[in-house]
Amino acid sequence: MTATQFNVTSRAIKLWSLSLSTTRTYNSPLREERARETHDAILAALLSLMQSSALPDDISMEAIAAEAGIQRRTIFRHFASKDDLLFAFWPWFNSRIGVSIKPETLTDIVSGPPQAFPLFDEYEAAMRAALHSRTGRQMRLGTVSTRRKYFSAALAPVLSALPPERARKVEALAHLLYSASAWEVLKDYGGLDGTQAGETASWALELILSAVGSSESPADATIAAKETRDEY
Repeated sequence: MTATQFNVTSRAIKLWSLSLSTTRTYNSPLREERARETHDAILAALLSLMQSSALPDDISMEAIAAEAGIQRRTIFRHFASKDDLLFAFWPWFNSRIGVSIKPETLTDIVSGPPQAFPLFDEYEAAMRAALHSRTGRQMRLGTVSTRRKYFSAALAPVLSALPPERARKVEALAHLLYSASAWEVLKDYGGLDGTQAGETASWALELILSAVGSSESPADATIAAKETRDEY
């Protein structure tokens, strides 16, 4: 090969390499968008099956793939295991319906139930499946540590002035009242719809948070009276 031929060949290789690099760069955003669409389609398929299935624990990866219109192996390109899929679902679902598990202030916590509970009504079957199935429990457990961190920080202005044991109880009550469990109990036992249940939970949170700053709560007075009676 002559020097001229070598130079021409080298230039051709460089142009070919540049072409591939440009193609990869150009196609990358498109591939990323398609990957996001498939990722969301898998989670949406699980939501659809939870809305219609009487046995959410029996929802298989094959059923999810069929609902999403993809092959089963495609799911594992996005989620390493079914557990990973379940842990990803609950934050995605909350984000989809506009519910936050990351309150930043006391106001966020008090206003949370009125915003969230009516939305739970719209996805009632999926919410109940999440509350009463092993699959649902796995989903929700994936958010517990993050939820605790945000609730603790948001409640700090009130809890910092309380003894640790009482602070722990108040924080637990806040978690309960701002939860799907509270929504369900208020619906089933109180006969309230999502809007009414949200208002009720918010009202209870306001009462608790305003009371804990006082020197003695009604519960303290009741306990003290009982202890006095027990002495006689």
